[in-house]
Amino acid sequence: MAYNIAMVCDFFYPQLGGVEFHIYHLSQKLIKLGHSVVVITHAYGDRTGVRYLSNGLKVYYVPYVVVYRETTIPTVFGSLPIVRNILIREQIQIVHSHVSVSSLAHESLLHGTVMGLETVFTDHSLYGFDSVNSIIVNKLLRFTLTNVGAVICVSNTCKENMALRARIDPSQISVIPNAVVSQDFTPLPKKSTRVPGQITIVVISRLYPNKGADLLTHLIPKICKIQQNVNFIVGGDGPKFVDFQQMIETFRLHDRVQLVGAVQHENVRDVMCQGDIYLHASLTEAFGTALVEASSCGLLIVTTTVGGIPEVLPKHMTVFADKTSVSSLVDATLRAINLLQENKVDTSLFHSEVASMYDWTDVAKRTVVVYRNLIQQSAFKDKSWLQLLKNFNYRDRPWARCLYTLCALVEYMFFIALEWWYPRDQIDLACKWATKEH
Repeated sequence: MAYNIAMVCDFFYPQLGGVEFHIYHLSQKLIKLGHSVVVITHAYGDRTGVRYLSNGLKVYYVPYVVVYRETTIPTVFGSLPIVRNILIREQIQIVHSHVSVSSLAHESLLHGTVMGLETVFTDHSLYGFDSVNSIIVNKLLRFTLTNVGAVICVSNTCKENMALRARIDPSQISVIPNAVVSQDFTPLPKKSTRVPGQITIVVISRLYPNKGADLLTHLIPKICKIQQNVNFIVGGDGPKFVDFQQMIETFRLHDRVQLVGAVQHENVRDVMCQGDIYLHASLTEAFGTALVEASSCGLLIVTTTVGGIPEVLPKHMTVFADKTSVSSLVDATLRAINLLQENKVDTSLFHSEVASMYDWTDVAKRTVVVYRNLIQQSAFKDKSWLQLLKNFNYRDRPWARCLYTLCALVEYMFFIALEWWYPRDQIDLACKWATKEH
């Protein structure tokens, strides 16, 4: 059975990142499986309105106000008119939202629920419980996921984190990892152009504190001092970029450390293939797609053991740091260098192994199973509006339950007003692209 699906998130093309590529590749594979998929996101610059990507993937770039790092301003009910119009126009059956910090994703889950549609939420990140930002996001999750049909996480660690943060039954959460287009991350045919005995360590990451940028600015000078035959290539941009420039100036590493700045996704493979080791110093990570891409290019991975990273690759592809500290990462990097120098690890087979482990078609098929189960189970659930309100009585503290119920009531009244003011039969239905199931 083919489904009409709406992928909703503040983060999408032309911005590039793990979430953006996940939504894009998942949508493309779902289309190839015979389903109809549209993407709803906010406008990026002059990219406003309806655009089409490969295979007829329709994207709605809605002109919402962006407040911080491509996240739209939260309105709760303000997005209902346009989102309702799109969902009816595209005859959507399943609203699939992504990312805990996406305002549009949370609001669309609420809108989809009040419209009687099936809802799915995918989380791609780990969050704590002690900071103001985390507390706000967790409270928001408990509200929007109260009546959500299914939740997907990209790792088992992410699943445990989500169950605690949103206080939902773990049996309601499915684990479906990210994947990689292995054809786009092939290793070099040969490394004869390398200087004999020279080791190159590659780092490609957003240069933010949570990505371990502070650790790297202390680690790189230590490695360069201990190993004279080791050079670094650092790709990425962010607030810590200046710290890397200062580190190079302070330790006079102009000939040893190459800062390449932001790397376009189509050039990531070319940068990775210049190295022998990929260094990942992240302090929090739900999955770590870059690790899969680097190993597919034939690089030995040095990384921390935070979050879902230990689940990503087999042990023979990785060298783990015992702790998220400079000294531990230095020890792990030196171990990796010795493994390569003594030819104790064969990276030539990494690409074929990764290709067999991670594939977007498999991710899409597993996601369709979640959709199918959700729709089958919905026939046995009471989805009346009164029952949806009652579900909030089992969530959080009394004052929070009152706030949740009030928001739900306002949403419902706004929806009824729109049904009267702009009836469904006055909304033109969009023509669907012809698709063929494979």
